[in-house]
Amino acid sequence: MSSLLSIRDLAVAFRTETGPFEALHGLSLDVMRGRTLALVGESGSGKSVTAQAIMGILPVAASITRGKILFRDTSERTDIARLDTEGSAMRAIRGQRIAMIFQEPMTCLSPLHTIGDQIGEALRIHTGADRREADARTQEALARVGFPDPKRALKTYPFELSGGLRQRAMIAMALILKPALLVADEPTTALDVTTQAQILALLARLQDETGMAILLITHDLGVVANIAHDVAVLYRGRLVEAGPRDTVMRAPGHAYLKALLHAVPRFDMAPGERLTPIRPARAEIPPVQPREKPAGPLLRVENVSKRYTLRSGRLWQKPKIVQAVSEVSLSLAAGETLGLVGESGSGKTTVSKMIMRALEPDSGRILFDDGTGPRDVHRLTGDALFAYRRTVQFVFQDPYASLDPRMTVRQILSEPMEIHGIPAAERRARCRELMAMVGLEASGLGRYPHAFSGGQRQRIGIARALAPRPRLLVLDEPVSALDVSVQAQILNLLKDLQAALGLSYLIVSHNLAVIDYMADTISVMCRGRIVEEAPRAALFRRPVHPYAQALLAAVPDPSLDHPLDFAAITGDQNDPSRWAAPYRLAADEAGIMRAIEPGHRVRFSTVQDAEAA
Repeated sequence: MSSLLSIRDLAVAFRTETGPFEALHGLSLDVMRGRTLALVGESGSGKSVTAQAIMGILPVAASITRGKILFRDTSERTDIARLDTEGSAMRAIRGQRIAMIFQEPMTCLSPLHTIGDQIGEALRIHTGADRREADARTQEALARVGFPDPKRALKTYPFELSGGLRQRAMIAMALILKPALLVADEPTTALDVTTQAQILALLARLQDETGMAILLITHDLGVVANIAHDVAVLYRGRLVEAGPRDTVMRAPGHAYLKALLHAVPRFDMAPGERLTPIRPARAEIPPVQPREKPAGPLLRVENVSKRYTLRSGRLWQKPKIVQAVSEVSLSLAAGETLGLVGESGSGKTTVSKMIMRALEPDSGRILFDDGTGPRDVHRLTGDALFAYRRTVQFVFQDPYASLDPRMTVRQILSEPMEIHGIPAAERRARCRELMAMVGLEASGLGRYPHAFSGGQRQRIGIARALAPRPRLLVLDEPVSALDVSVQAQILNLLKDLQAALGLSYLIVSHNLAVIDYMADTISVMCRGRIVEEAPRAALFRRPVHPYAQALLAAVPDPSLDHPLDFAAITGDQNDPSRWAAPYRLAADEAGIMRAIEPGHRVRFSTVQDAEAA
């Protein structure tokens, strides 16, 4: 094996108001031809800065202060660190010989241009191909990355595609010129588990076909275990461990990598075992007065349905009806956690919005019991509705977008209390108490959200939800935007808050390892329907429905002893017509939920039952 890219003693510094800040401290590593090197570390460790330095796209405030980036694509050796980032030599390398795919395809693809135009642009710029040749090559590239209809995709805009197809378009754009090195910066973080597994399988297959090298930047050790050949671990801009994957993962030498491995939720965790965060945050949760418990479930969703009408944009075409949720029923006991899992588009968030009264169901009802008896949420008015909004609060997925950048933390925490009529003196004391409850210093109350890390912002979001003393928190992907060590802190914090405050949680997620760690009962959704529901131990020990089995099989495990079976992940797992009997559903067939053991229900086909009879 020979080295395609050699980084030697690389240092990158940012100009700040207080002086230079060094983000990389003498980094040295090698990317070998035809192999995948996983660059692992937390947010802020220098992973993305390394990729930006290689591509010559560092921010204006950053510069390479020393070191070399040696690229050996041909017999010649080029030091990228010495090239003019806007010069012709760097432009010839960037995109053509070294390509990059980014974490969030929706922000990297132009919403004003078709997929065909954007992918073909690189070809036209670097090779001078005409429009006809560019379209033909683009169609080939789209077929290669698994687009179901490559010809139609040429005229498709990014907003018309799912997250998985947008990422496939990004990969097609990166690979259309057959680069020697692909830099993939968190390419699957924004995707659900089955789509992630398909993208990882695609990258592995394309590497086998083309012989390209891959620099994979990730904080997901499950991804590392399933696709990497070599591993390099960064900590605060320094390389702390590197070597072949099997050696590094089976016998980690550095304390930081050992801590990362213990911070990841695993399916084989013992009952009551807690995650071990790298930097534990101390939360001070005061005792609370016990509240009256309802006689039955705290929350009950009964046969709720919701459909959307999509306008075609053409007067002569009929609007398209999309059934987002079909007769969904859920039950959540006081003080417990219900996990709602499924792929993107399965209807999970629509259900949570109807519980929050942000959407009105077309049929069915949602009952909430605060101890005074169950009441229909969507029939509440006046003071009863006001009290419900105080009792049920929401924690958002994105800690960056969910906090107003123009408000201080004190204003963010005070706002819900002010709305619900809590006096000013009590609000001030409560703000300090909330900061302590989520493990933050009260001195941060006067700061703005941009002054906090992603994990700290999520803590502020949780504190805001706790401000009016709710009984139920609806958490929509609460840790998917965070790296593994911060995930461990937030998940442990949520468990501690639940135990101390008697909270109930509805967690919406596609990460089954997180659900396994947090939930008491789990409901699995596919195409708007619940297909299996069971206590956590039963579902993960013996999943019955083919869709639930496929979701579990697609979760990348950090253990090298449980590799993903890429051949079994076909993308058909969410198609009811392809499920095995007796679960296969015909077009427009609802099926029926049946108990197979106490508390464990599965959706079966009614048509096949009738045919068998």
